[in-house]
Amino acid sequence: MNYELFIAKRIIAGKEYKNSISSPIIKIAITAIALGFIIMMIAVTVGDGFQHKIRDKMAGFKGHIQIMNYDNNNSDVSTSPIDKNQDFYPAFKDISGIKNVQIVASRGGIIRTETDFEGILMKGVSTDYDWSFFKSYLKEGRIPNLNLERCREILVSKTIMNRLSLKLNDTINTYFLKDSRKSLPSKRKQVIVGVYDTGFAQFDGSVILGDIREVQRLNKWNENQVGGFEVLIDDFDELKQKGNEVYSSIGSTLNSMTIVGNNPAIFDWIKLTNNNVWFIIGIMILVASINMITALLVMILERVQMIGILKALGSNDTSVRKIFLYNAAYLILKGLFWGNIIAFVLLMTQKQFGIISLDPETYYVTKIPVYFNIGYILLLNLGTLVLCFVMLVIPSYIITKILPVKSIKFA
Repeated sequence: MNYELFIAKRIIAGKEYKNSISSPIIKIAITAIALGFIIMMIAVTVGDGFQHKIRDKMAGFKGHIQIMNYDNNNSDVSTSPIDKNQDFYPAFKDISGIKNVQIVASRGGIIRTETDFEGILMKGVSTDYDWSFFKSYLKEGRIPNLNLERCREILVSKTIMNRLSLKLNDTINTYFLKDSRKSLPSKRKQVIVGVYDTGFAQFDGSVILGDIREVQRLNKWNENQVGGFEVLIDDFDELKQKGNEVYSSIGSTLNSMTIVGNNPAIFDWIKLTNNNVWFIIGIMILVASINMITALLVMILERVQMIGILKALGSNDTSVRKIFLYNAAYLILKGLFWGNIIAFVLLMTQKQFGIISLDPETYYVTKIPVYFNIGYILLLNLGTLVLCFVMLVIPSYIITKILPVKSIKFA
């Protein structure tokens, strides 16, 4: 029989335990652990949420990996065409984990109304394009039908619609500059059939999507000439590896870049938020541990006579320490239990209703994102329990200083 655990349970269940001098201190310690865990849980899930949302939006607009000519200088605007007939299109035969390879071409222009105008980037796509990202952010209408013989349908962001006071199914005039500055810009009439809103202001403010054949006509390219290729992968964690494999497979005349390499500032910002998360976790665990150390010392000092009696009956210091460490572990688990419940309720409320909003110009999202990674949450619980418990081991050595002859005579 584990008598140390038995005594610890009796102490926890006893009425005098709940009415003792240490009771308010114990409650404060449990509250500190719960509040600390809530803050850590929010930091981890929100940090993960930012990372997943931003990288998914970047990939939705530009693909995980871009393949282009070397002389495009990583520009979104297609300058020199690439032959569509490549060994890796429509699929890489020797690289696993590739979700889709799609052709794209872009052209800069403006939308002009009777009262205003707005600069745009016309992104032309074909029937091989993966629309799943834009379907998830579609607010009105539908995706352009690229199977039409001449598709003038476009997908426009809600941001552009609001700036120009446009409505769904409006026919608009778009103008695209020609290569020769002396020539008049090319005019196109296009119909807005869908409205998207990703909350990523950097792209929402300019990108419209339409038929790649329209961009090919504007650039005076033939049907086999495209601006580049976008590669979507199954697992973002393998981006660096897949990026290297793609680069090795496309030949010497083409270049490839991952979205991390193309947008270092954004992903450096994401790494900075991860550093903040680790800092918050460290501070919260330290605060919770200090509170638990205080509670443990008070519990020990309150039961000096009990410790003396147990030692007099033959218990060694290790056994007596176990009793109080079991007791402390119970308090930590209780704090973690309430912390998990409260944190989960708060985070699910934010996830479902988006109560707290953000400025997309600064944070690239319209509301605080929440992403539950079960592995991280379990690790956070286990890490908090273990670290707090380990930090209690040294203070528990005070029990070895308590002598039975001195403690019992005052009982």
